[in-house]
Amino acid sequence: MHPDPTLDELLGRRPHVSMHAVSGLMLDDVPLRAVADALGTPVWVTGADTLRARYRELAGAFREAALAVSVHYAVKANDHLAVLRVLQAEGAGADVVSGGELRRALAAGISPGSIVFSGVGKSDDELRLAIGVEVGQINVESAEEMLRLSALSVAVGRVSRIALRVNPDIDAGSHDKISTGRRGDKFGIDHRDIPMLYAEAGRLPGLRPVGLAVHIGSQIAAAAPFRHAFARIAGLVGALREAGEHVETVDCGGGLGVCYRDEGSLSPRALAGAMRATLGDIGVRLAIEPGRWLVAPAGVLLASVLLVKRQQRAPPFIVLDAAMNDLLRPSLYGSWHGIVPLSPAAALRPVAPAHVVGPVCETGDGFARDRMLPTLAAGDRVAILDTGAYGSVMSSTYNARPLAAQALVDRGRWATIRARPPVEALWRDETVPDWLA
Repeated sequence: MHPDPTLDELLGRRPHVSMHAVSGLMLDDVPLRAVADALGTPVWVTGADTLRARYRELAGAFREAALAVSVHYAVKANDHLAVLRVLQAEGAGADVVSGGELRRALAAGISPGSIVFSGVGKSDDELRLAIGVEVGQINVESAEEMLRLSALSVAVGRVSRIALRVNPDIDAGSHDKISTGRRGDKFGIDHRDIPMLYAEAGRLPGLRPVGLAVHIGSQIAAAAPFRHAFARIAGLVGALREAGEHVETVDCGGGLGVCYRDEGSLSPRALAGAMRATLGDIGVRLAIEPGRWLVAPAGVLLASVLLVKRQQRAPPFIVLDAAMNDLLRPSLYGSWHGIVPLSPAAALRPVAPAHVVGPVCETGDGFARDRMLPTLAAGDRVAILDTGAYGSVMSSTYNARPLAAQALVDRGRWATIRARPPVEALWRDETVPDWLA
């Protein structure tokens, strides 16, 4: 493995994050220490202008490739209403995987017709909600779900637009826990069963099959898995049409990866090229469901050093006030995130290896091991980079720790978008049976 990137290398790859000689670490022209001073730590900070810039880069890549692609932001990556509102204003629809996400998207002003409802286990109540508001498309993931959706649609006199989600048996080459398109993964319908089920969908009342959907995983760093999956979909479209079926749309899913450490990442232009080469000439409307690529680099988690625990003949433990209940990805996936001091003076200190951990009572509560970092002391503050996706949305209140506050920065100004709840809120809705009183 290559050495960890230096501070200069981390910032050099992230033009939206910079170190000012006086103000310290900045995100979208806002000093992050100002947010930490006002809200305390841990605190999530999201850059609205970074979201806009990344959306425009993605949309621009499709325009350059002469592809008309509807963009449905994957709400699961970061579901805050402010994030949804920024992306909605840029023209994004939403890809949702629960009734709660559907309601969030609607609350953010995203029109029902711009919403795609995905997910392997939709309840009857969730399907009724989707039918009732008339979402643009429901991605059906099994024969069993298709039959349920038909009955629910007929019961209310509606016709639901559906796409069958294909499991193409393609390995995305990413982490095992975020691969979704291999045989044996729980997602989608085996590609060999699609022709039979598509024909059956056309015969079922209350359903209007309009196309196919595919999503092979997350954090994909190469074009080949996309090309293989899209080629399989193109072949299925051809076979369906030869059988007399109507196919008007292909939902290409998400999965475009980002660079957390120094791993390679695939550009939107490369993804657009894969779509152009495999699907561009088959006469379908194209859609995409990006999540991580849009929001991960736009977010940071600010934390303070509680103490530095020294060890003999081993790196010290830098104990932060942020923990695995705030940012789960390192504990869950072994994921790597850059860690940068907020103070310009701290950033200039000599570097040495350290273990960065949280205070939660779990051995797995850590963010980095043997990380080369400037020497840190109690009271210093750091930013954990690229936490805008699968960060705050996966938080919990484990160890009775309230959820962290959240802030949005935007072109030199900032606002609190979620206050830190008081600890008493953790048991506000709990009751004790009378016989225990």
